[in-house]
Amino acid sequence: MAELTDEHRAVLDFEGAWLKNMSPKGAAVRERFDRTLAEHEQLVARLIREPEALEYAPTTVRRLQRLRDRRLAQRRTEREAS
Repeated sequence: MAELTDEHRAVLDFEGAWLKNMSPKGAAVRERFDRTLAEHEQLVARLIREPEALEYAPTTVRRLQRLRDRRLAQRRTEREAS
């Protein structure tokens, strides 16, 4: 990804503000971006691997990366325990 699009920046802004919002995320994603929550999460997963996203929204991207890393570690632990 050479450059972030306006949509990519909007997604990062949305994710950065989401912690303060208590409404259902899926409904907000559908309303704002016209996509499913799964499609949105896939886009977020791709974005947080991009240096341009880290440069644009470092706090948000690092938080999302930490959440991703915790989920992966938990899955590994659960897999090893079974």
